[in-house]
Amino acid sequence: MTPAEMVRTGPLVLVNQTHPLEQEPDAAVLLPPDSRRPDILLEARAGTVLSRFLSDLGCTGEIVPVSGYRSRAEQEAIFSSSLRENGEAFTRAYVALPGCSEHQTGLAIDLGENRPDLDFIRPQFPDAGVFRTFRRRAAEYGFILRYPEDKAAVTGIQFEPWHFRYVGWPHARLMERDGLVLEEYHRLLEGYPESGPHLRFQDRGRSFELYTVSRDNLEDLPRRLPGNTLCQWSGNNSSGAVVTIWRDAL
Repeated sequence: MTPAEMVRTGPLVLVNQTHPLEQEPDAAVLLPPDSRRPDILLEARAGTVLSRFLSDLGCTGEIVPVSGYRSRAEQEAIFSSSLRENGEAFTRAYVALPGCSEHQTGLAIDLGENRPDLDFIRPQFPDAGVFRTFRRRAAEYGFILRYPEDKAAVTGIQFEPWHFRYVGWPHARLMERDGLVLEEYHRLLEGYPESGPHLRFQDRGRSFELYTVSRDNLEDLPRRLPGNTLCQWSGNNSSGAVVTIWRDAL
């Protein structure tokens, strides 16, 4: 894998108007998190974890997937349709530009309350009952509420209580703890370069070490990672890649 490909690969890729998506996932790595909706797909890891999360909560009949992976062509169709039906102000507030939608990564899922009048663009996701429990526990399973109500100025998208993004664990836990959206999280991590002090934190009895590697130094990254513990990396779709070292992993 080339450094350019590494930057665009992994669960931490940032996709927004200033960080467009340059590649989409291979269809072979997509799967439906709900067998009742085989047309709604997610990246395999994200889909497997979401399926387990919904099963653990016992809410598969109440919370349903509404929209997962979209191709660029599908995003273009949705954007154009919303412009015609809802106008420019609404569309730019709630529908990402083609090429700038997280749905094209296969890592984002819109979820809604299972009801006959389910809205495809803005599905109902109440702040009560099992829906509140899902939101409260999402970080345990590596998901974040991607567009919180108080972060619209940062994300460029209005509050979407139905839109969740898989970033993996422990990143979701750290973002939740510090109240960060993905844009802010990457700014934080860029302050911890490979050559300098690394970000360290503990959660659930494990110790984690995080740092960012610039795109100019990605070519031999796998050979530089410690060989005696679990290490992961993910591109950020911008300056390089984030390395996660599980110091106390089993």
